[in-house]
Amino acid sequence: MIKFNLQGVDFIELIKLLKVTNICGSGGEAKYIVDGGEVKLNGEIEHRKRAKLRKGDKIEVFNEIIEIE
Repeated sequence: MIKFNLQGVDFIELIKLLKVTNICGSGGEAKYIVDGGEVKLNGEIEHRKRAKLRKGDKIEVFNEIIEIE
């Protein structure tokens, strides 16, 4: 499990989170896996690349869980 701490902001966009947590090496790769239905937000498949993630959200991708704090 990866815990991601939002510091000084209210949200982070999904594709940016995938890059900063090193799940994806580039924005293009992040967009590709979101388009492919590989990412779940709070248990539901998420297709919005720029979905705004806030404290308490859980992201599941490639058998990894990212928790927003």
